[in-house]
Amino acid sequence: MSEKQFEGKTAIVTGATRGIGKSIALELAKRGANVAFNYSKSADEADELKTEIEALGVKAFSAQCDVASTEASASFVGEVKEAFGTVDYLINNAGITRDQLILRMKEDDWDSVIDTNLKGAWNFSKAVLRPMLRNENGGSILNISSISGVVGMLGQSNYSASKAGMIGLTKSLAKEVASKKITVNALALGLIETDMASEMNADYREKFLSMIPLGRLGNVQEVADIACFILSPSAAYITGQVIQADGGLAM
Repeated sequence: MSEKQFEGKTAIVTGATRGIGKSIALELAKRGANVAFNYSKSADEADELKTEIEALGVKAFSAQCDVASTEASASFVGEVKEAFGTVDYLINNAGITRDQLILRMKEDDWDSVIDTNLKGAWNFSKAVLRPMLRNENGGSILNISSISGVVGMLGQSNYSASKAGMIGLTKSLAKEVASKKITVNALALGLIETDMASEMNADYREKFLSMIPLGRLGNVQEVADIACFILSPSAAYITGQVIQADGGLAM
């Protein structure tokens, strides 16, 4: 791949202040893309990431935005379009968990996960389509889903439903916009070494590891590299697909 394969392009990464989103944002910047990202509460982390991105010789844009708000999402995308002139890539990465068995799960735990993970992806996808449709070479949307949306996970009825919904959104939207040279794919991740994973109970972590054929967790750089490939011209003939990166867990 070209070292600067995304030069002159603009990417939006939701929920990028840490973990998977941050790694994707930085890798896109390393490969020449201007990067815009939102944050929910962590203004200091957003400032740090913005500085890191700009140090790579590209432009960065950040603003507070609740992805669950249709109005706020549209406003954010409008600001990015005004700042950079175009939107070429969208990575719907923002997500939360509120794990609990369904009989103990509160309605707010359901609503907040669905609103952030699924409605947030719908909000941003809808907002970026107008500028993408004006692009001569279209664009690309990548939804960061999970194997929880493929096979379901105990205590994650809300999270699994949101991630399965993202897969349905991916396939439907891919059919709607393919004729406009816009690709839409999903990346269904297994357990990745992030802050969230590090907080897992040690016994549960070992049990989970024993179920992964490759015998290890994935790392954020691997995810970023896969994401960049899916967004790249090399994958221009791939759309409506769910790529599983899970060490073989859900095969």
